[in-house]
Amino acid sequence: MGSHPINLIIRFLLELSALTAMGLWGWKQNDGWFRFILVLGIPIIAAIIWGVFNVPNDPSRSGEAPIVVSGIVRLVIELAFFTIAALALNDLGYIKLSWVIGILVVIHYIISYDRIIWLINR
Repeated sequence: MGSHPINLIIRFLLELSALTAMGLWGWKQNDGWFRFILVLGIPIIAAIIWGVFNVPNDPSRSGEAPIVVSGIVRLVIELAFFTIAALALNDLGYIKLSWVIGILVVIHYIISYDRIIWLINR
């Protein structure tokens, strides 16, 4: 179920939402010119980490792994990514939205139980 097209679309939308939340949080951290660096830099760094550290042949991804990591490490990266996004929304005062994102992520990972098992075994 983890590589079902609908589940992959949901995952992609969650990823975009998380990057947006991180960028918004960066924007609110500074009133000067540095906010432009934060609004772009934080999501770019998060996207690089998301895209580079992979498990080879992950069925929910392209299968490529520029930097090979174990399944557990990949799972920790993913959970940290979404947790940071939810915490950023919470810090910005979007408490209900942070809960919605968090609950959607949990539902996504429950539906993707086969991928979670696959990651743990790698």
